[in-house]
Amino acid sequence: MIKNILYTAFLSLFISSCYQPERDCEKYKTGTFKFTYEVGDTIKEGKFIRTDDYSVDYYENKVDSATVRWFNDCEFVLQDINSKTAIHYKIISTTDSSYTFQYNSAVKDPNKKLVVKTGTAIKTN
Repeated sequence: MIKNILYTAFLSLFISSCYQPERDCEKYKTGTFKFTYEVGDTIKEGKFIRTDDYSVDYYENKVDSATVRWFNDCEFVLQDINSKTAIHYKIISTTDSSYTFQYNSAVKDPNKKLVVKTGTAIKTN
């Protein structure tokens, strides 16, 4: 009896550890996307248009542009054209119309703790 329980528990753990979320990143390299973000206690919506070389963000009646540099199909860096700040993005899962990503500063500061945040972008075209 205990042997069967241990076998079932081990098999369940083994199967679940093999699960990999879907990552069809190629179709999210370019297009128009919308996303939500928080400012204090308020949730707002923005959009961005990404081409092979640039990303243009529209949020709070502002426009912000960045260059895009892809490392592979699922990882890229956006470098702001004006401020030169750089953000590293990694697509961690995809669906038929959206992707979930992690992002953090691309420049490591030894005096600050690395903060990794998560977001979701929905492709609108």
